[in-house]
Amino acid sequence: MKELRGVFTAMATPFDESGAVDHDGARRLAAHLLEHGSHGLVLAGSTGECPTLTDGETVELLRAVRKEVGDDVLIVVGTGTNDTRHSCELTKMAADASADASLVVVPYYNKPNPAGIRAHFETVAAAVPDLPMIMYNIPSRVIVNADTALLGELAAVDNIVAVKQANDDELGPIEGLSILAGNDNTFLRVLEFGGAGVIGVATHVVGDQMRAMWDAAQENDLNRAREIDAELGPVFTGLSVTTNPIPLKAALEMLGLAPDRLRLPLVSADPGQRAAVRAALEGIGLSVAAG
Repeated sequence: MKELRGVFTAMATPFDESGAVDHDGARRLAAHLLEHGSHGLVLAGSTGECPTLTDGETVELLRAVRKEVGDDVLIVVGTGTNDTRHSCELTKMAADASADASLVVVPYYNKPNPAGIRAHFETVAAAVPDLPMIMYNIPSRVIVNADTALLGELAAVDNIVAVKQANDDELGPIEGLSILAGNDNTFLRVLEFGGAGVIGVATHVVGDQMRAMWDAAQENDLNRAREIDAELGPVFTGLSVTTNPIPLKAALEMLGLAPDRLRLPLVSADPGQRAAVRAALEGIGLSVAAG
């Protein structure tokens, strides 16, 4: 098993002019991220607009990126849905296509109770017992929350190894699980309690700096990590001006990394939101294209 520790990017999915997944663009973006701080990548997560990707598109995206980055790079694939059977099928497909781990979100819309959440994760984990699973707790999108007690119980399942924790109110160590920050602005908190790292969005544009935070923490220099976090605060805010990945796609276009194309029901940032993103990027000295 590849190590689930460090700086991971929840990679945006580039689309071409017709709205299809742009595999060449995905390969270029993946290579850029690995050259600028990321230890590994997470494909087809919420930042990758997973609700609008078909299973086939997810698998082909994985294959394209794997061909670009090679076998040594850790690639996690979002395979969680609000249908347990579908989640099992997609997890099997991702495993067969070379995923190193799955990212399985707490089921959304159905509003399962704790027993249902537990059964969902146990069933998906059992469907591919050799594939490590990262649970994804994000009540801001899902509505329901998997509390720390429930997450701790699920740590008893052999291949459930980590949680991407996007409930900032419950961020802390959980026995038996690696904790990955689910929000950029909580990466420092995770480093402070010795957690496993971050699955970030801002890593698309400040990946080198977030890697420097990680490296500083590994050298027990948390003061340096705190300094970098303070410098990056405006970027974290700018990329949160509206629903992710709308600001991110605007930023990627401004930096010449990917076009600002999203699939409905997401739409591109409005002028005010673009101005906030531009100000955040320019504020840390990044060269932004005119327009």
